[in-house]
Amino acid sequence: MKIIQDILFEHRDEQYASFQAKLLPSVPPESVIGIRLPEIKGIAKEIKDKPFCREFLSELPHEYYDENQLHAFVINMIRDFQLCLQETEKFLPYVDNWAVCDSLSPAVFRKNHDELIPFIKKCMESDKVFTVRFAVNMLMKNYLDDYFRPEYIDWVASKDCDEYYVNMGVAWYMSFALVKQWDDAIRLIESGKLSKFTQNKSIQKSIESYRLTQQQKDYLRTLKKQDAPKTKI
Repeated sequence: MKIIQDILFEHRDEQYASFQAKLLPSVPPESVIGIRLPEIKGIAKEIKDKPFCREFLSELPHEYYDENQLHAFVINMIRDFQLCLQETEKFLPYVDNWAVCDSLSPAVFRKNHDELIPFIKKCMESDKVFTVRFAVNMLMKNYLDDYFRPEYIDWVASKDCDEYYVNMGVAWYMSFALVKQWDDAIRLIESGKLSKFTQNKSIQKSIESYRLTQQQKDYLRTLKKQDAPKTKI
């Protein structure tokens, strides 16, 4: 919608756009307007109840990366669970980068844990990289405390694949799981099921946490996967 684009371009920072585009290799640089997150969140608050906002949410795909960011933040503020679920499912196929994916985190999902799980499982089976990463993010953000179940770690580990952005999501999840659910997470790490990249990245991020003991960190270091020795000819 032109009305949304006009609002966004009023907040454009071309220098920031250039910097931001370098962090988003899957996004065409010309689609980055260059708006800082606090400003986009502020715009989302201003427009969420406007009549044209509903039209904006229905007009997919968007032309600009910043429109997708705005879309995510508007969804985050929807208070009705079913409506939020519908809008999230409609939007996810158009998410094509890690930044928008990681910004999409509806507050209402944190209050409907049982109802959300079937949707997470559905997203896990998607063939779209950022839909799978979104599902992993939801399990990381909402199911590592009171609503944790050991099988969730296995769900996440099963998504270890050849996709960089999925594997980074798995690694982030495992690093938090090692902090919050050590016994179940270390079981998975010890099993060796994860690829070398994902296992070692999980351990690296966990070791950086101040919430693990030195003994735990030392043990994790022993579980790093090494390259296979080269065979002499």
